[in-house]
Amino acid sequence: MALSEQDILSGLAEIVNEETGLPADAVQSDKSFTDDLDIDSLSMMTIVVNAEEKFGVRIPDDDVKNLKTVGDAVSYIQSAQG
Repeated sequence: MALSEQDILSGLAEIVNEETGLPADAVQSDKSFTDDLDIDSLSMMTIVVNAEEKFGVRIPDDDVKNLKTVGDAVSYIQSAQG
């Protein structure tokens, strides 16, 4: 069963919180990973790996660079699900 946008967003927020210590409620769809959340490329890769495991999707490296905002990642994961 595909997860809702809200389920993915809250799951991503948990992952970002675990990796960076940012409060989960700071992780909003319109936030940029690098500009707003100050996530570096190493942390981003960890977040991607954890998201792949959590949501059962594959996010190729070529696609990661296109995920600028949290909303981009949510949309990508939603479309990549089963």
